[in-house]
Amino acid sequence: MLSRRTAVAALAFVLAAPAYAHGPTPQKVDQSVMVKADPAKVWALVKDFGAIQSWHPGVEKSSATGAAAGAERTLALKGKPGEIVEGLDEVDEAKKSISYRLSGEAGETLPVSSYSAAMIVTAKDGGAEVKWEGRFYRADTSNEPPEGKDDQSAVDAMTAFFKTGLEGLKAKAEAGG
Repeated sequence: MLSRRTAVAALAFVLAAPAYAHGPTPQKVDQSVMVKADPAKVWALVKDFGAIQSWHPGVEKSSATGAAAGAERTLALKGKPGEIVEGLDEVDEAKKSISYRLSGEAGETLPVSSYSAAMIVTAKDGGAEVKWEGRFYRADTSNEPPEGKDDQSAVDAMTAFFKTGLEGLKAKAEAGG
């Protein structure tokens, strides 16, 4: 017969085991910026799926197969190896929103294994508010990812990418670009 102490220890182990057995959890990043420019002008920049390099300082080059749902764009990020391919899911002119996702692997370019993102432009305070939202998983989806491929690295990389992009979009739109 088990002692009370052994029974309590066994129960604690059984209850804690699921915490060690799960894989990665979805992460998210939500960033926004106010732009002192006509929302239609800001939207024109955002919806041009293949021209993100024109306003995102971290994108070295980009190209797209189109501008409607189903199009793909290829990005090369400054200082990062490889390229990323993204698929355009939706462009909603009425809502001034665009949504897309990672197609395939991010490789060593970003420490994520998958992501989906959306950008929304809304009229606000005589200008435009741009929200960029992303949901993703870390690069290494094992239970114990190495440093650089963990949740925090994924969140840090996506936050930096979104912030830098929004700052670049704001600068270009406000400068008349």
